[in-house]
This record gives sequence, C-alpha cells and structure tokens, in this order.
Amino acid sequence: MSTSRISNAPCRGKGRPRAFDRERALRRALEVFWRQGYEPASVATLCKAMEINPPSLYATFGNKASLFLEALRYYEQTYWEAPAARFLAEPDVYAAVANFFQEAAQILLSPETPCGCMVVLAAVNIADDEREIIETVRALRLATKKMFADRLRRAIQDGQIPPDTDVPALSGALCTLLEGLSLQARDGLFLSELKAMAAHAVRMLPPRSAPRT
Repeated sequence: MSTSRISNAPCRGKGRPRAFDRERALRRALEVFWRQGYEPASVATLCKAMEINPPSLYATFGNKASLFLEALRYYEQTYWEAPAARFLAEPDVYAAVANFFQEAAQILLSPETPCGCMVVLAAVNIADDEREIIETVRALRLATKKMFADRLRRAIQDGQIPPDTDVPALSGALCTLLEGLSLQARDGLFLSELKAMAAHAVRMLPPRSAPRT
C-alpha cells in the first residue's frame, strides 16, 4: 500500500481553465479507470468525465499513464492508508486481521465507489510496454504482502502465534484472499455475503500460542 503523498497544488498549464479543480478532476479520472480499467479508458472518455480538454489533461498530468499512476496513489491513500494504519496499530493479531478484512469488505462494496479494488481490477491486461504501470502495481501488491508479513512476525515475537508459522505462505494467502474479495465484489454480492467470506481471514491464522509463563 502506497504511503506517498500527492500534492494538491494546482499546476499551471497551457490550455487549462483558470478555475480548474485538480483534485476533483483526479477523482473523476479515478472513477473511469476503476470502472473501465487502464487500457479501455480512452483519453476522450477521461476528458469528458474530468470536464477538461486533452491539452488540459496533458498540461496538468503529463499523459494517460502518469494520470493513471497519480489516480492509483490517490486511491491507495484515500481508501487504504487509514485501514492499514489501524491494522498495524492493533496489538492483537487476531483482532487486527479480523477487523482489517471486515473493513476491506466494506470498502470494496462501498456505495460511494465502484466495486472492487482498483489495484486488482483496473490494471489487468496492461501492455508489456507500460513498464512503469506494471511495476507500480506489482510494488503495491508486494507492499500489501509485506504489511501482512511484518504483522505476523510481530505476532510471533509477541508470543501470539507459534514461532514455526510459515509467514511467507500465510501472508501470501491473506493477499490472495484480499484480491479474491475484490473480484467477488464485482459479482453483485451483498455486503453480508462479502463479510462472511472476509471472516475466513482470521481462521487462516494458526491457533493462539499458549501464554508465556
């Protein structure tokens, strides 16, 4: 999950209206990419949603790829930065996993957003020459896996789970479940159904270790 910050300061660019709301335009672009994916989203469609013309898009965001990358960072910060912080701050690993996945289900089916995770759904079938997008999406997925792994290792140190827990395999399984929930969210599930699936995350953890004496 990305922790990079996006500057909201307006950029001066030729062809851009004076009363340009950069963050609003970015949110509109995010919705297009989220619903259509990177490749199918045309510059014309993006400009229509953002209510700007192509020169404004290029002057402000550079090109379609850089717009997508900025929208992706904005998405990570807006929807996942706070849940990730709560996950890492929760002292009990079982509560941390249970709460995070329940909150994830809520995010993935939020009525205020398109269904599913943008990292999983918007960046599929990317052309091989879009190396920066491919590497950025891969880095975000690896960062999520690392977040799970770091929390599991801390749980081992705290004596909450057994020291022989296979951390790479378990963190990978948690990532796989999270990505699977995103795909399921696109299939029209009720929130109660997605939360029932999310509840299995904590059941993937090993039994709680016996208290230290």
